[in-house]
Amino acid sequence: MKIEIKVPHLPESVSEATLLSWHKKVGEFVKREENLIDLETDKVVLELPAPENGGITEILKNAGSTVKSGELIAYFDTEIKAPEVPSSVSEKKESQVDKVDKIDSNKNVDSNLIAMPSASKISADNNVSLEKISGSGRGGRILKEDVMKAVSAGGSRVEERVPMSRVRKRVAERLLASQQNSAILTTFNEVNMKPIIDLRAKYKDIFEKKHSIKLGFMSFFVEASIHALKQYPVINASIDGDDIVYHGYFDIGIAVGSPRGLVVPVLRNAENLNIVQIEQKIVDFGKRAKDGKLELDELTGGTFSITNGGIFGSMMSTPIINPPQAAILGMHAIKERAVVEGGAIVIRPMMYLAMSYDHRLIDGREAVSSLVAIKEVLEDPYRLLLNI
Repeated sequence: MKIEIKVPHLPESVSEATLLSWHKKVGEFVKREENLIDLETDKVVLELPAPENGGITEILKNAGSTVKSGELIAYFDTEIKAPEVPSSVSEKKESQVDKVDKIDSNKNVDSNLIAMPSASKISADNNVSLEKISGSGRGGRILKEDVMKAVSAGGSRVEERVPMSRVRKRVAERLLASQQNSAILTTFNEVNMKPIIDLRAKYKDIFEKKHSIKLGFMSFFVEASIHALKQYPVINASIDGDDIVYHGYFDIGIAVGSPRGLVVPVLRNAENLNIVQIEQKIVDFGKRAKDGKLELDELTGGTFSITNGGIFGSMMSTPIINPPQAAILGMHAIKERAVVEGGAIVIRPMMYLAMSYDHRLIDGREAVSSLVAIKEVLEDPYRLLLNI
């Protein structure tokens, strides 16, 4: 049976996509659900799986082509069967691999080594073997960054000019538009993280044993942010033309780093989630962002965002608003510092907090007050239980 392979439905906010490298050749047998090709959109990389067992009979759109939703890119035929391998040949191959493993257990025998085209080109130009490079991409794929590191380690002065990926171009456009179209101002405060650290130390083992997940910091910041947003709804609002849109729900974007750039998956209706559910979703976002498996719908919308530069060691920064949102909270590294409490100098684990906000919509009073509300809840978590 012949099947048309088409670009999957793309949301209205995504007008087109770019085809990356084809993973299967014409005539090659493919199992159902195996990935045929990756499609890069403005927000995420999608996999296009095989609809059935079979093979590609014709490729209509080559890698690098720009395509639209529903566009025909290849023909597939279920009549293509898997090649039959005699058992004696199979046993011989297995014994050869076993023999190689015994001779050199440190050698990586990998017949399925996958390298991106740009990575292959750089390795060939600089005479660097791909077999000696560990891939950091999805499924162990070797990226150009991996090869660049290997080349640099060898002392070579290599340069490469490559076009921006669609994701990076979109990030650049949005960040530039945010600065051009918003009156961005940032207010700072600091928070004593000792109460949260003590709470985590006391319950982290019980929490992980019961829920099979570690208790992190981000869930507390999500809860604290919602607590503050309820008190100051304008922080959770957005501008639409000449109108102010006040959102009666709290969709919190969590900035996550991925191999292809920064993405901001959204916790929908975060006000209805408890700390366990928030932690589970954040861990899931992180894993799928690394593997490039986030869905487009998970990256759209959001009424407020949180970004954590502290995981990279940042002490202080001015985060950029994610339009059409009006504010974003920035977390930073926790460092022990001398502070004054009750007239005495003590050492406390302190974190600088930053809130960038659109001054067209939010006045300094609301921005500063909401950041203070976040600080107060983090320094006294019982406020969350008492809703005060």
